[in-house]
Amino acid sequence: MSNDVPADVSLSSASVQGPPTLSLWGVFLRFLRFGLMAWGGPVAQIGMLRHALVDQERWIDGDKFNRVLAVYQVLPGPEAHELCVYFGTLARGRWGGVMAGLGFMLPGFLLMLLLSWLYVRHGLQMAGWSAVFMAVQAAVAALIVRAIFRIGGHVLEDRWLWLVAAVAMLAQLADVHFAVVLAVGGIIYLCAHEGRHRIASVLLAIAVALIGAKIWRDAGLSGLQALSSRADIGRNAAVVGTMGAGPLFWSGLKAGLLTFGGAYTVIPFLQRDAVSQGAWMSNGQFLDGVALSGLLPAPLVIFATFVGYIGGGLPGALAMTAGVFLPAFSFTLLGHDAMERWVHRPRVAEFLAGVTAAVVGLIAGTTLALLIGNIRSAQGALVFCVVLGVLFWSKARWLVPAVIVGAALYGGLLGRLGG
Repeated sequence: MSNDVPADVSLSSASVQGPPTLSLWGVFLRFLRFGLMAWGGPVAQIGMLRHALVDQERWIDGDKFNRVLAVYQVLPGPEAHELCVYFGTLARGRWGGVMAGLGFMLPGFLLMLLLSWLYVRHGLQMAGWSAVFMAVQAAVAALIVRAIFRIGGHVLEDRWLWLVAAVAMLAQLADVHFAVVLAVGGIIYLCAHEGRHRIASVLLAIAVALIGAKIWRDAGLSGLQALSSRADIGRNAAVVGTMGAGPLFWSGLKAGLLTFGGAYTVIPFLQRDAVSQGAWMSNGQFLDGVALSGLLPAPLVIFATFVGYIGGGLPGALAMTAGVFLPAFSFTLLGHDAMERWVHRPRVAEFLAGVTAAVVGLIAGTTLALLIGNIRSAQGALVFCVVLGVLFWSKARWLVPAVIVGAALYGGLLGRLGG
């Protein structure tokens, strides 16, 4: 989850009025309006909720809001969506939380479903469309690289976390299962943070040795080759319906439970299932889905709907979306206060810090493979470099959709000139 936290709110607890009296339908409609206005990424979404519900309507005070947000930054899932569930629970209990979460995610989900259908039915068959997707994929790759620096800048606070991230990146390139990587990363940092540096060093050395042995056995960076080798498969058509709803739900649930550090951290988990192992879509199509999600009023993780649609049509889209968002509902509905106490326990926090560093490494490894697999032309490299420069230079609210649209327009121009 992103650590770009809005500025503190300085409301006193005496000014708190509490949530208004709303029916369940009223809660749904209130957060549906938030969902319709949820443009600009997580910082803008969190700021919108804070301004309306804390600054103006005073459901809770600013200090409480910051504490709640801090919990959701540690737990997996999109913070803005989790905040909606939290506020809905305040208004009408658990069912209010369900209605608030559904209302917030519904506009983005329906729009992504529509775009997925258009993509499959028409997108890749339009004249010059391949140039558009080439440019957009390069822009998305730049967005992911920028996200790595942003997340890493907040997460990698000492040398042990840097080491965990580096080893995790190598493990991803060597195609080591992510569950092993996350567990080992958390254990190594827990040991190091508690002063057991010798044990941490031994575990780190064993991990590096095992990764090196796997790379040697596979005669090279087979994990990297596996991640990038399918980048050109299916570029002329998207085949829908090869996966059942059950496996897609499980894939989405795994990703939803592991989105530490922001929505971009879901990328290596879904990419592994959809491209590297399940092979129901190509890397190019995967990046197209990420790009489309950046244009919508929704958490970026809504691109899981696209991935599920390619894998299993409408049932697949519903199943994967449900899996990805289920943890975001559950952590609040099953007991926010208990979660708040749990995540602030020192050992749990240290283990999660190591897990998050490992996730940064997984994203880095996946991104390297995506770059090799999809940016193979001078035009693509140019788009990537320009967009990356703009992303480091500006922090404008509308930057993400703006660079995607700009890249698409440039690709369209290239398509016309090429035609």
